[in-house]
Amino acid sequence: MHPSERFLAPHTILTGVPLKQLIDAKLVDLIAESFAAVDASFDVKAFTQTASHGLAALELKDRARHIATALNQQLPKDVGQACEIVIQSFGPKLEVTQDYGLAPFFYMPHSEWIGRYAVADFESGMRANYELTQRYTAEFSIRPFIIEHETDCLQALETWCQDPNPHVRRLVSEGTRSRLPWAMRLKNIQVEPTLSLPLLEQLKDDPELYVRRSVANHLGDIAKDHLELVLETCRRWLAESAAMSDRARAKNRRWVIRHALRYPAKKENQDALNIRLAAK
Repeated sequence: MHPSERFLAPHTILTGVPLKQLIDAKLVDLIAESFAAVDASFDVKAFTQTASHGLAALELKDRARHIATALNQQLPKDVGQACEIVIQSFGPKLEVTQDYGLAPFFYMPHSEWIGRYAVADFESGMRANYELTQRYTAEFSIRPFIIEHETDCLQALETWCQDPNPHVRRLVSEGTRSRLPWAMRLKNIQVEPTLSLPLLEQLKDDPELYVRRSVANHLGDIAKDHLELVLETCRRWLAESAAMSDRARAKNRRWVIRHALRYPAKKENQDALNIRLAAK
């Protein structure tokens, strides 16, 4: 059994139990075990001592970053080699898109490592993001890649729109959200949303609600800065849905439209209210 499968985490956030308690010395030991299994040169003792020292005094993200820093001290200086070891250390992929609880937080330190250190090697780092998002999420770790390698990254994400794995397809939308909560802003996309809109066009009718919800949330983010563009897009999507012979697909499209316009509708924007009404 992979160490990630022995990571004890509750199904949901427990009242009075800070989420940061998931990232503790026990997790450090499990991560060390997963790396030692694929890299004979990995110094388990040095890693666990460095990663555990001062860990309890830190908050959630700082704990993950602290472990990532300790991890980087044990990995090869060559980023491509380091990424390959990180990928090899991963456990089984998620088999569902919901109800998997908090167990994927095993990989929060890995996400921090990829976002901080792997961006120096685009191809290897993107491969690490691709594998990570099928086990945890790469919506945070991919953002430095979008900032540093915008054109190449958006091109790669365009191909990921057709990936058979729904976690990968969702990453395309979620990772490029300009206003993603708790994440660094993607200022270029926030200013020029046509950078990400072509990706949403490919995903708006995705068979998975998991992906379509991300598309709607992404479009809702754009609406906060470019409302007229989103209203125009939603009108077009609504007109297209009326011509669809697949009633289930048309219904799903209308849900995306309604969900995307929730915020301007709450602000009583009449155009948004009218479009949502027409999309029922």
